[in-house]
Amino acid sequence: MKKVRYVYGLSSALLVGGAAISLITGSPVGAQVAQNDDQVMQRVVPVAGAPASFADLTAQLAPAVVNIATRQRVEVSVNPFAGTPFADLFNRRGGGQPQTREAQSLGSGFIISADGVVVTNNHVISPPDTRAKLESITVTLADGSEYEADVIGADAASDLAVLKIRANKTFPFVEFGDSSKARVGDWVVAIGNPFGLGGTVTSGIISAVYRNTGQGGAYDRYIQTDASINRGNSGGPLFDMRGNVIGINNAIFSPSGGSVGIGFAIPAEIAAPIVEKLRQGQEIQRGYLGVRLQPIDEDFAASLGLPKRRGELVQSVEETSPAGRAGVRAGDIITKVGGKEVSADQTVSFLVANLQPGERVPVEVLRDGKRLTIPVTLGKRPSEAELQQQSETFDPDSDEPMAPGTSDSTIEQKLGMQVMPMSAQIARSLGVPTDTQGVVIAAVDPNSDAARKGLRRGDIILSANYQTVTTVEALLAQIRAASAEGREAVLLRVQRRTQPPIFVPVRLR
Repeated sequence: MKKVRYVYGLSSALLVGGAAISLITGSPVGAQVAQNDDQVMQRVVPVAGAPASFADLTAQLAPAVVNIATRQRVEVSVNPFAGTPFADLFNRRGGGQPQTREAQSLGSGFIISADGVVVTNNHVISPPDTRAKLESITVTLADGSEYEADVIGADAASDLAVLKIRANKTFPFVEFGDSSKARVGDWVVAIGNPFGLGGTVTSGIISAVYRNTGQGGAYDRYIQTDASINRGNSGGPLFDMRGNVIGINNAIFSPSGGSVGIGFAIPAEIAAPIVEKLRQGQEIQRGYLGVRLQPIDEDFAASLGLPKRRGELVQSVEETSPAGRAGVRAGDIITKVGGKEVSADQTVSFLVANLQPGERVPVEVLRDGKRLTIPVTLGKRPSEAELQQQSETFDPDSDEPMAPGTSDSTIEQKLGMQVMPMSAQIARSLGVPTDTQGVVIAAVDPNSDAARKGLRRGDIILSANYQTVTTVEALLAQIRAASAEGREAVLLRVQRRTQPPIFVPVRLR
């Protein structure tokens, strides 16, 4: 699934939204019959057919749909000798200072209040490159007028963002509808900015009301439609025939990158409460179990004697997580959360994410053929970046090169290494206690003094200049302090797997 990026063939999309009014017209199609020998079967057909035109509806909605363009600055390395014996010399002469280049992104959005509050996808305004910094956002209305906008709230988990146009005027706007009342076969209209062409309108029907794409996550629950959605449509609205926003176009399934009639929109019933909290500057807090899950597919169901598409298998449990403390085990099958059945359309992640941290909920599991109810006090769901870090495997023996922009640039320049925060998952990979404090070396420049001193990926920096280092920022502070005092090296205390810690002096560059 894709958000302007691809995950097999799901690509992102953008659109625009509008105001209200309903338009459903058409002539009776008439009944159709099929005869089989002497038996006649009459087919039921709608009395009203497709709308004669979407023109009136589009005219009402288009003014509230906007184009969103961003400008970003990306820091890039300009050392032509990177990875060669001349890299260090080039840096010492000042040629290796990072430079910046400009990047842009394009998407859609829609205005939801007269004072110019705009809703879009988070991935439209968040640079995909971790080295990039968002510099400006420009919102263009259907009449061609342009305004600068500010981010007033963003949520990566639900992929939603709220902007405010910098203008003291009244704007046309649209409102959220009730997506829970949507039905498969209902007509829908999408307005957006695919491929930068400007305002484009497409129509189709709802193919599924709650579609799980299999990509995982707390919000893998979409309205599926065959209305054409392409790159540039992301963040735009999906309208019902009354002109209400029932979805926010988010992604498409596509082997080629273009629309093949399978588009996904975030349901309004999920988006609207999050958007309202973001407008008010509130933090989005979600419940958290701390388990890694896998749906019960046909093979799992056959091996366990269970119905298909019901429940999720616990693959692993974080020891110190709410689930771990409550007694949930690997191998348990979670069948209910808070009394609600776990299914493909209502996953454990979705159910838990819609509960509040600190809430005590019954979790029903199947263990050794017996049903157990385990009360769990939910924790606070970590950020998407933290969850991604937890899910990543860390191989200390891999020969990973220095990757530009993945660590603090000052540490890279001064010590010739990249470091990352310690986590329980990384600690287990290194064979050290999960409560070990320090920062982990992710990569070392082969031309640096750190490499000459034998430091390598997987080593843990415990202290610098006798000061405990528990974060990347703490290590950076000690490097800056040493530079300010005119020192040419820092004294690191380093621990390697299964070995006692040692002190290693590393020269600054």
